[in-house]
Amino acid sequence: MAVILINPNSTEAMTQSALTAARLAAPDLEFEGWTSAQGPAVIEGEADGARAVPPLLALIRKASDSGAEAIIIACFDDTGLSEARRIATCPVIGIGQASFALADLLSDQAAVITTVEAAVPVITRNIAQHGYSATIPQVLAADTPVLMLEEEPARAAAYFARTSTRVTPGTTLAILGCAGAVTIIGAVAKAVPFPVIDGVTAAAQLCRVLVAASKRNALNAP
Repeated sequence: MAVILINPNSTEAMTQSALTAARLAAPDLEFEGWTSAQGPAVIEGEADGARAVPPLLALIRKASDSGAEAIIIACFDDTGLSEARRIATCPVIGIGQASFALADLLSDQAAVITTVEAAVPVITRNIAQHGYSATIPQVLAADTPVLMLEEEPARAAAYFARTSTRVTPGTTLAILGCAGAVTIIGAVAKAVPFPVIDGVTAAAQLCRVLVAASKRNALNAP
């Protein structure tokens, strides 16, 4: 069975962009992309996230019951992640948490650059809950609507690059805090003076480890 990448919003173009990025990051795995048709068009803060959770969890159950090897929640807010892990029988990875873990391994001080100001408190809280506040002390909003990353990627990349000039001195890595950032990461990487990572790629790469470990455990089971 495949790794199921679930987009909690209803914008199919974002699902396809994330799916393409996941396949490039882990070409040895099989990925399927599912879109939450009943979710909001975008997730820009807590209210949208709350609306997205019920239909997302229905898809989590479906993916788990279908025998998914792992599930990726393709929203940087890690929408519904705790609830999803309680009901799934396979690993569930949020792209936010995956990027935090990778940044912690790669850098002593990283910053998140996200889309809109409403996302900042959610992401800041998630960083603290996962224990990465010391490594990732700053979350900045580029004042970029989520759909701009799909519809006007060059403009969105310029906004993200401009925001990178406001990071705290000593920052050596930027995390692009939106699933849609896969459309702009190349342009942003060329425009900023430090490495950048995105959550979809981080989650897909982490899936390689989790799927391999699961297969080894199955082979070693009595």
